[in-house]
Amino acid sequence: MGELQTQLQMQTDTIHEGVRKENWFAKAMNIKVGIIPLPVYALLFILITIFVLHHDVKSDILTSIAVMAFFGFTFAQIGKSIPIVRSIGGPAILATFIPSAVVYYHLLPNDIVKSTTEFTENSNFLYLFIAGIVVGSILGMKRETLVKAFMKIFIPLIAGSVAAAIVGLAVGTLLGLGFQHTLLYVVIPIMAGGVGEGAIPLSIGYSDIMPMSQGEAFALVLPSIMLGSLCAIILAGLLNRIGKKKPEWTGNGKVDRSEDSPALEESQNGQHMFNLSLFASGGILAVSLYLVGMLAHDFFGFPAPVAMLLLAVLIKLFRLVPASIENGAFGVSRFFSTAVTYPLLFAIGVSMTPWDKLVAAFNLSNIITILSVVVTMMTVGFFTGKWLNMYPIETAIINACHSGQGGTGDVAILSAAERLELMPFAQVSTRIGGAITVSLTLLLLHQFY
Repeated sequence: MGELQTQLQMQTDTIHEGVRKENWFAKAMNIKVGIIPLPVYALLFILITIFVLHHDVKSDILTSIAVMAFFGFTFAQIGKSIPIVRSIGGPAILATFIPSAVVYYHLLPNDIVKSTTEFTENSNFLYLFIAGIVVGSILGMKRETLVKAFMKIFIPLIAGSVAAAIVGLAVGTLLGLGFQHTLLYVVIPIMAGGVGEGAIPLSIGYSDIMPMSQGEAFALVLPSIMLGSLCAIILAGLLNRIGKKKPEWTGNGKVDRSEDSPALEESQNGQHMFNLSLFASGGILAVSLYLVGMLAHDFFGFPAPVAMLLLAVLIKLFRLVPASIENGAFGVSRFFSTAVTYPLLFAIGVSMTPWDKLVAAFNLSNIITILSVVVTMMTVGFFTGKWLNMYPIETAIINACHSGQGGTGDVAILSAAERLELMPFAQVSTRIGGAITVSLTLLLLHQFY
């Protein structure tokens, strides 16, 4: 009997020891770097190190997810940990621009740079993110709010653009940059809509009209776009900080003050429970709309994200999908904003953000002029939005996106502001505002040069 009790006691001690070990590991799993549990984070570090040492870092989706998540959340966590930096959008800034710097100075293994660049360029990862965020955000809005907000948002955008152009030209000319240089290579590039839809068509147009090559023109306009985007990210982070101290100035992602209920019409449709099938339906809908946008671009030259945005608006206005799928699409947007933002920003920093072009804009006259343009754009957006009974911090952030680096800038600016649900309005600001800026500039330049 005594021997049996001893065996039972030994078994019990073994079980308790196992439970203690399990509890220790479970506690470690509750410590996270971004969304990655600490033991998994350590495992990823070991795996990536082994792959690098064996020159076996592939550009397939599995490896790329691991690499981008590890580095993206690492830099974001550093940004969150630095007291002053975290108040001005530190996580987004560090997740985007530090990777750009470490690539330029060859501090990141070339295998990681190559695999990340190949995956980002070949997978169209950025536009998958934008599709999920835009379609989900639009379908998650109240119809009345959607109509009011989209009609109103052009007023602060136009007012901010005009005021920013005037102030930027005055400041640049006074600082000795010259009127023409300030207009064509500082002010216009900042508001041109980024690199792909701004700097490239501008440089082609400049080379056709003026005696310079496209390469020369591109080198002149790109630094202003890079630094303008950085200024917009920092200022958006500051606005987020101000919004926490002045809650009456912000809707925390809502644009119009009449939007008093939650963004998603849950109270009306009763869709409270997460449903994987509806989540998948919302994701497929977002991808399908973007593909329609790609066809619109191929046949009519219309920007694919804008076409997708307009289709999503029409679907919402005419109730072409049931509320349950709207709920699923909204869930997709929340998933991307939570899990994908910082890995994507790391990929953008590595593959799409040239550090040398950003540094090239770092002279005092350029910095002051670019800052004056972005500050004016956002300030006018703030007060115009307030006058229109909109949330002024949201309208200022949307205006900031007109100063950003295209779609990549929108992601970084809204991440710094912690308001990715503003992506539909940011796309209007960036794509439509940029297209109008480039078209008017080249038209007038052709007439008067």
